[in-house]
Amino acid sequence: MLLGATGTIGRATVRALINEGYEVVCFVRSQTGLGKPQIMDTLRCLEGAELRFGDVTDPTSFEKNGLQGEAFDALVTCLASRTGAPEDAWAIDYRANSSALKAALAAGIEQVVLLSAICVQKPLLAFQKAKLAFEAELIASGLTYSIVRPTAFFKSLSGQVDRVRQGKPYIIFDDGRLTACKPISDGDLARYIVRCLYDETLWNRVLPIGGPGPAINPREQGEALCRMLGRRPVFRQVPTWFLSSIASGLRPLSVVSPRLAVKAELARIGYYYATQSMLVLDPVSRTYAAELTPETGTETLFEFYRQLVEGISTVERGDHAVF
Repeated sequence: MLLGATGTIGRATVRALINEGYEVVCFVRSQTGLGKPQIMDTLRCLEGAELRFGDVTDPTSFEKNGLQGEAFDALVTCLASRTGAPEDAWAIDYRANSSALKAALAAGIEQVVLLSAICVQKPLLAFQKAKLAFEAELIASGLTYSIVRPTAFFKSLSGQVDRVRQGKPYIIFDDGRLTACKPISDGDLARYIVRCLYDETLWNRVLPIGGPGPAINPREQGEALCRMLGRRPVFRQVPTWFLSSIASGLRPLSVVSPRLAVKAELARIGYYYATQSMLVLDPVSRTYAAELTPETGTETLFEFYRQLVEGISTVERGDHAVF
């Protein structure tokens, strides 16, 4: 059983599971209210899997419409809140996963693979705390588990291709060297998630994982993209205090306005990613360490940039898009 199948990583995981010969059942949102093109897109991207429809936030719906009293070997959950705003985060990252876990236990499922995020190792945001709350619940469940904490995704680092193509400067925070990551592709991450089902060395572990190194910073990303587009690297530096000041300014108003509370949290999320590396946090030095960040796969961000520039690939932006 797979949850979160219609997301970017969820779709890649469906393909990886099918390629490995697994029978895949996906529990996805009801198609009510969607137009025919959207329904067809969902069906195409999940071709080869059985789709069951319902409401993942409703425990009764998951048990009745998803599990249907059948036996499953494992639950793979790629659920993630769309925006990271507190209400959304606790509803999806924690409660939906928690309800699914309880149903899985009752149904006799013995293994769970969870897609989490590497940023939970320094939890300052609502969605990180929600993810950690479910991680703790899963660990205490007694089931065989694998908690996968990936670094930055390619799509999260690919939002400025059109901007640079149009001759605009590449935006960086401060000097662009404050943070670094080992980006991981959808395909490499999906294959790693599938590996967790059968590789016993990955069982009952929290697994930070990045793509093939070395770690790269935003300035290096911008330089590479500019070169591929035949342009001299030109940067626009945005001070990180700018995001911090927005969040601070909205904080008092968020008490009386739910809408502004969401905006304040989104500003905090932006500031977090502008100032924190997506690498393993050394427990001793409390600094980010590329050498401690495991790697998997063969696909690189710069090769993905080349595919975007040449029109071979496209990228889906989402609610987390900054640029």
